[in-house]
Amino acid sequence: MAWIALVLSGLLETAWAVSLDRSAGFTRPLPSAVFAVTLVASMAGLAYALREIPVGTGYAVWVGIGAVGTALVGMVALGESASLPRLLSLLLVVAGVVGLKLFH
Repeated sequence: MAWIALVLSGLLETAWAVSLDRSAGFTRPLPSAVFAVTLVASMAGLAYALREIPVGTGYAVWVGIGAVGTALVGMVALGESASLPRLLSLLLVVAGVVGLKLFH
């Protein structure tokens, strides 16, 4: 259950990061509210997962999922560059997250 919570929390990290960008410095109410709710939920899920998963592994996996998810949203939905070196770099992050899970 801890790993499921950790993955979901990583996905929520993507949601709060994109919402933070869309909030325009907290001047737009709806993205600002989405940011606040997803931030709290993401942190709560991370805290829950860290009861069973070591902090180094849990935090690295959480950040990795959030970073890759946010970068993919940026490429797919926000017009950011999807160059081959960038995609390969994201693949390395995914490999690291998978490795942390496998060798936990």
